[in-house]
Amino acid sequence: MSYCVAIKVNQGLVFASDSRTNAGVDHIATYGKMHTFDLKKDRFVFLLSAGNLATTQAVVNLIERDLTSSEAKVNLNTVGYLFDAAHYVGQISVGVQEEHRDFVRKSGINVEASFILGGRIQGKPHDIFLIYPQGNYINASPETPFLQIGETKYGKPILDRVISSDTSLEDAARCALVSIDSTMRSNIAVGPPIELGIFRKEELAMAHRLSLNPSSPLYATIQKGWSEGLRRAFRRLPRFDWETGAD
Repeated sequence: MSYCVAIKVNQGLVFASDSRTNAGVDHIATYGKMHTFDLKKDRFVFLLSAGNLATTQAVVNLIERDLTSSEAKVNLNTVGYLFDAAHYVGQISVGVQEEHRDFVRKSGINVEASFILGGRIQGKPHDIFLIYPQGNYINASPETPFLQIGETKYGKPILDRVISSDTSLEDAARCALVSIDSTMRSNIAVGPPIELGIFRKEELAMAHRLSLNPSSPLYATIQKGWSEGLRRAFRRLPRFDWETGAD
């Protein structure tokens, strides 16, 4: 299982992912799920991946191959819009899954994968897209300016309560870290290191990229501050009528 989240605010984009993959409790490994590409100077694109590891690696490899192949009619450098890039990645993903259709039918193994693609092409606004295993996609909205893939339920409440289009990039980044930390606490299949990326809308390159472990001072401080803050807020909740005089 994986957990990845991307947040779109007025100032730019924040994207974060865990790095754990597993095929059972006795087969756990670490693989990065945040991918960037060597593109022309007029664009920046990132990709977050969740699902079958073989599928996601094949999709990333094919994207990189197309960037250097003279035979590729479409690649991330030729698309004019980010939604074209989302469509392109979705079609690659579907093609990879189709190659293993007979194997899936015989083995029952799920080879589906989901992706979040985001970034900006010069002259056009920054955006993020969730690409489903079926190849179709959606983008974020002003009402829900974030997208998630993988184990989404544990990290969603903090996003719902905190994130809006006006949230600052730094607050969005802190919120993404808390969202992943909450998921890691509730699901052992999601684990460190955490990768965090920040993209400012006026630039065409990643402004900051961090890899954080539980022992990293920044992550440890955020984790401690959030846990202590929750406990303080809980202690301040109203008492029941029959608790008059109780601590």
